[in-house]
Amino acid sequence: MNKKNKKQYKKAPEDNRRVAFVVSKNTTLMEFLIAQMPNRSRSKIKFILGNKQVLIDGQVFSQFNHPLIPGQKIEISKERIELNKKIRNYDIIYEDDELIVVDKQAGLLSISTAKEKRATVYSLLSNYVKQQHIDNKIFIVHRLDRETSGLMLFAKNEEIKYHIQELWNSTVLERSYIAVVEGTVEKPEGVITSFLVEGKTFKVHSTQDSKRGKKAVTNYKTLKKNKDYTLLKVNLETGRKNQIRVHMYDIGHAIIGDKKYGAVSSPINRLGLHAQQLSFIHPISGKKLFFETKIPSAFLKLF
Repeated sequence: MNKKNKKQYKKAPEDNRRVAFVVSKNTTLMEFLIAQMPNRSRSKIKFILGNKQVLIDGQVFSQFNHPLIPGQKIEISKERIELNKKIRNYDIIYEDDELIVVDKQAGLLSISTAKEKRATVYSLLSNYVKQQHIDNKIFIVHRLDRETSGLMLFAKNEEIKYHIQELWNSTVLERSYIAVVEGTVEKPEGVITSFLVEGKTFKVHSTQDSKRGKKAVTNYKTLKKNKDYTLLKVNLETGRKNQIRVHMYDIGHAIIGDKKYGAVSSPINRLGLHAQQLSFIHPISGKKLFFETKIPSAFLKLF
């Protein structure tokens, strides 16, 4: 490496299998690798890229013209990195040319906020699709609260996204959640209907005044219960912000860990809400697709 390149790139800590660098100027991945490996031919560097031996901020990239910005960490592995579809707190459970369905873990944002720009399902999944081609994009179809785990649907192009959103009621056949709520719910099943309105503090409130809010309908069924908690299966007829959380508060049984909506306990140190089932009609093939995840073990241990 010449003196010029030493000034451009700062070497980062490495392990026995990988050498790492920190990018200090705008460049492309190929230009960067040529500077770091002056004794390797372009064809050899392309082979290393194609063999999935290069990571950008922990994610494998093979596109030689991928743009780099200062601060990114580039790792060059001595061996092929076996790709695992589990990517930082979520699993890809279905993927085709139009859609991706993921199982998000609690604590991960769906999309960026003013305070958090990078650690989101959207940004991480965007990195994943760009591993195949730099021009690939991802579009979020619906969101989950940060502390809610479970199934989320993404589109690979904007047209598919709007198609699903505009025909939501006829396209999405089922959205079922598992909720752990405080106390013993006496009625084995029920329907909660109200109109939801968001206040100035971004907290959602329930009202029976149709002129003030948007109609929300939540169906629930008891799966298990004891003297402290009740395990519910919840089906949504509408998809309003914080709908389940507000409706559980309305019936006097806040979701565990949900201090914002009245909970006084947090026995598993997370919100007791999980998006367990998702069924919809594929916008291209017209086939009915159904996805289901396991009830989180932390939920079941309470019973």
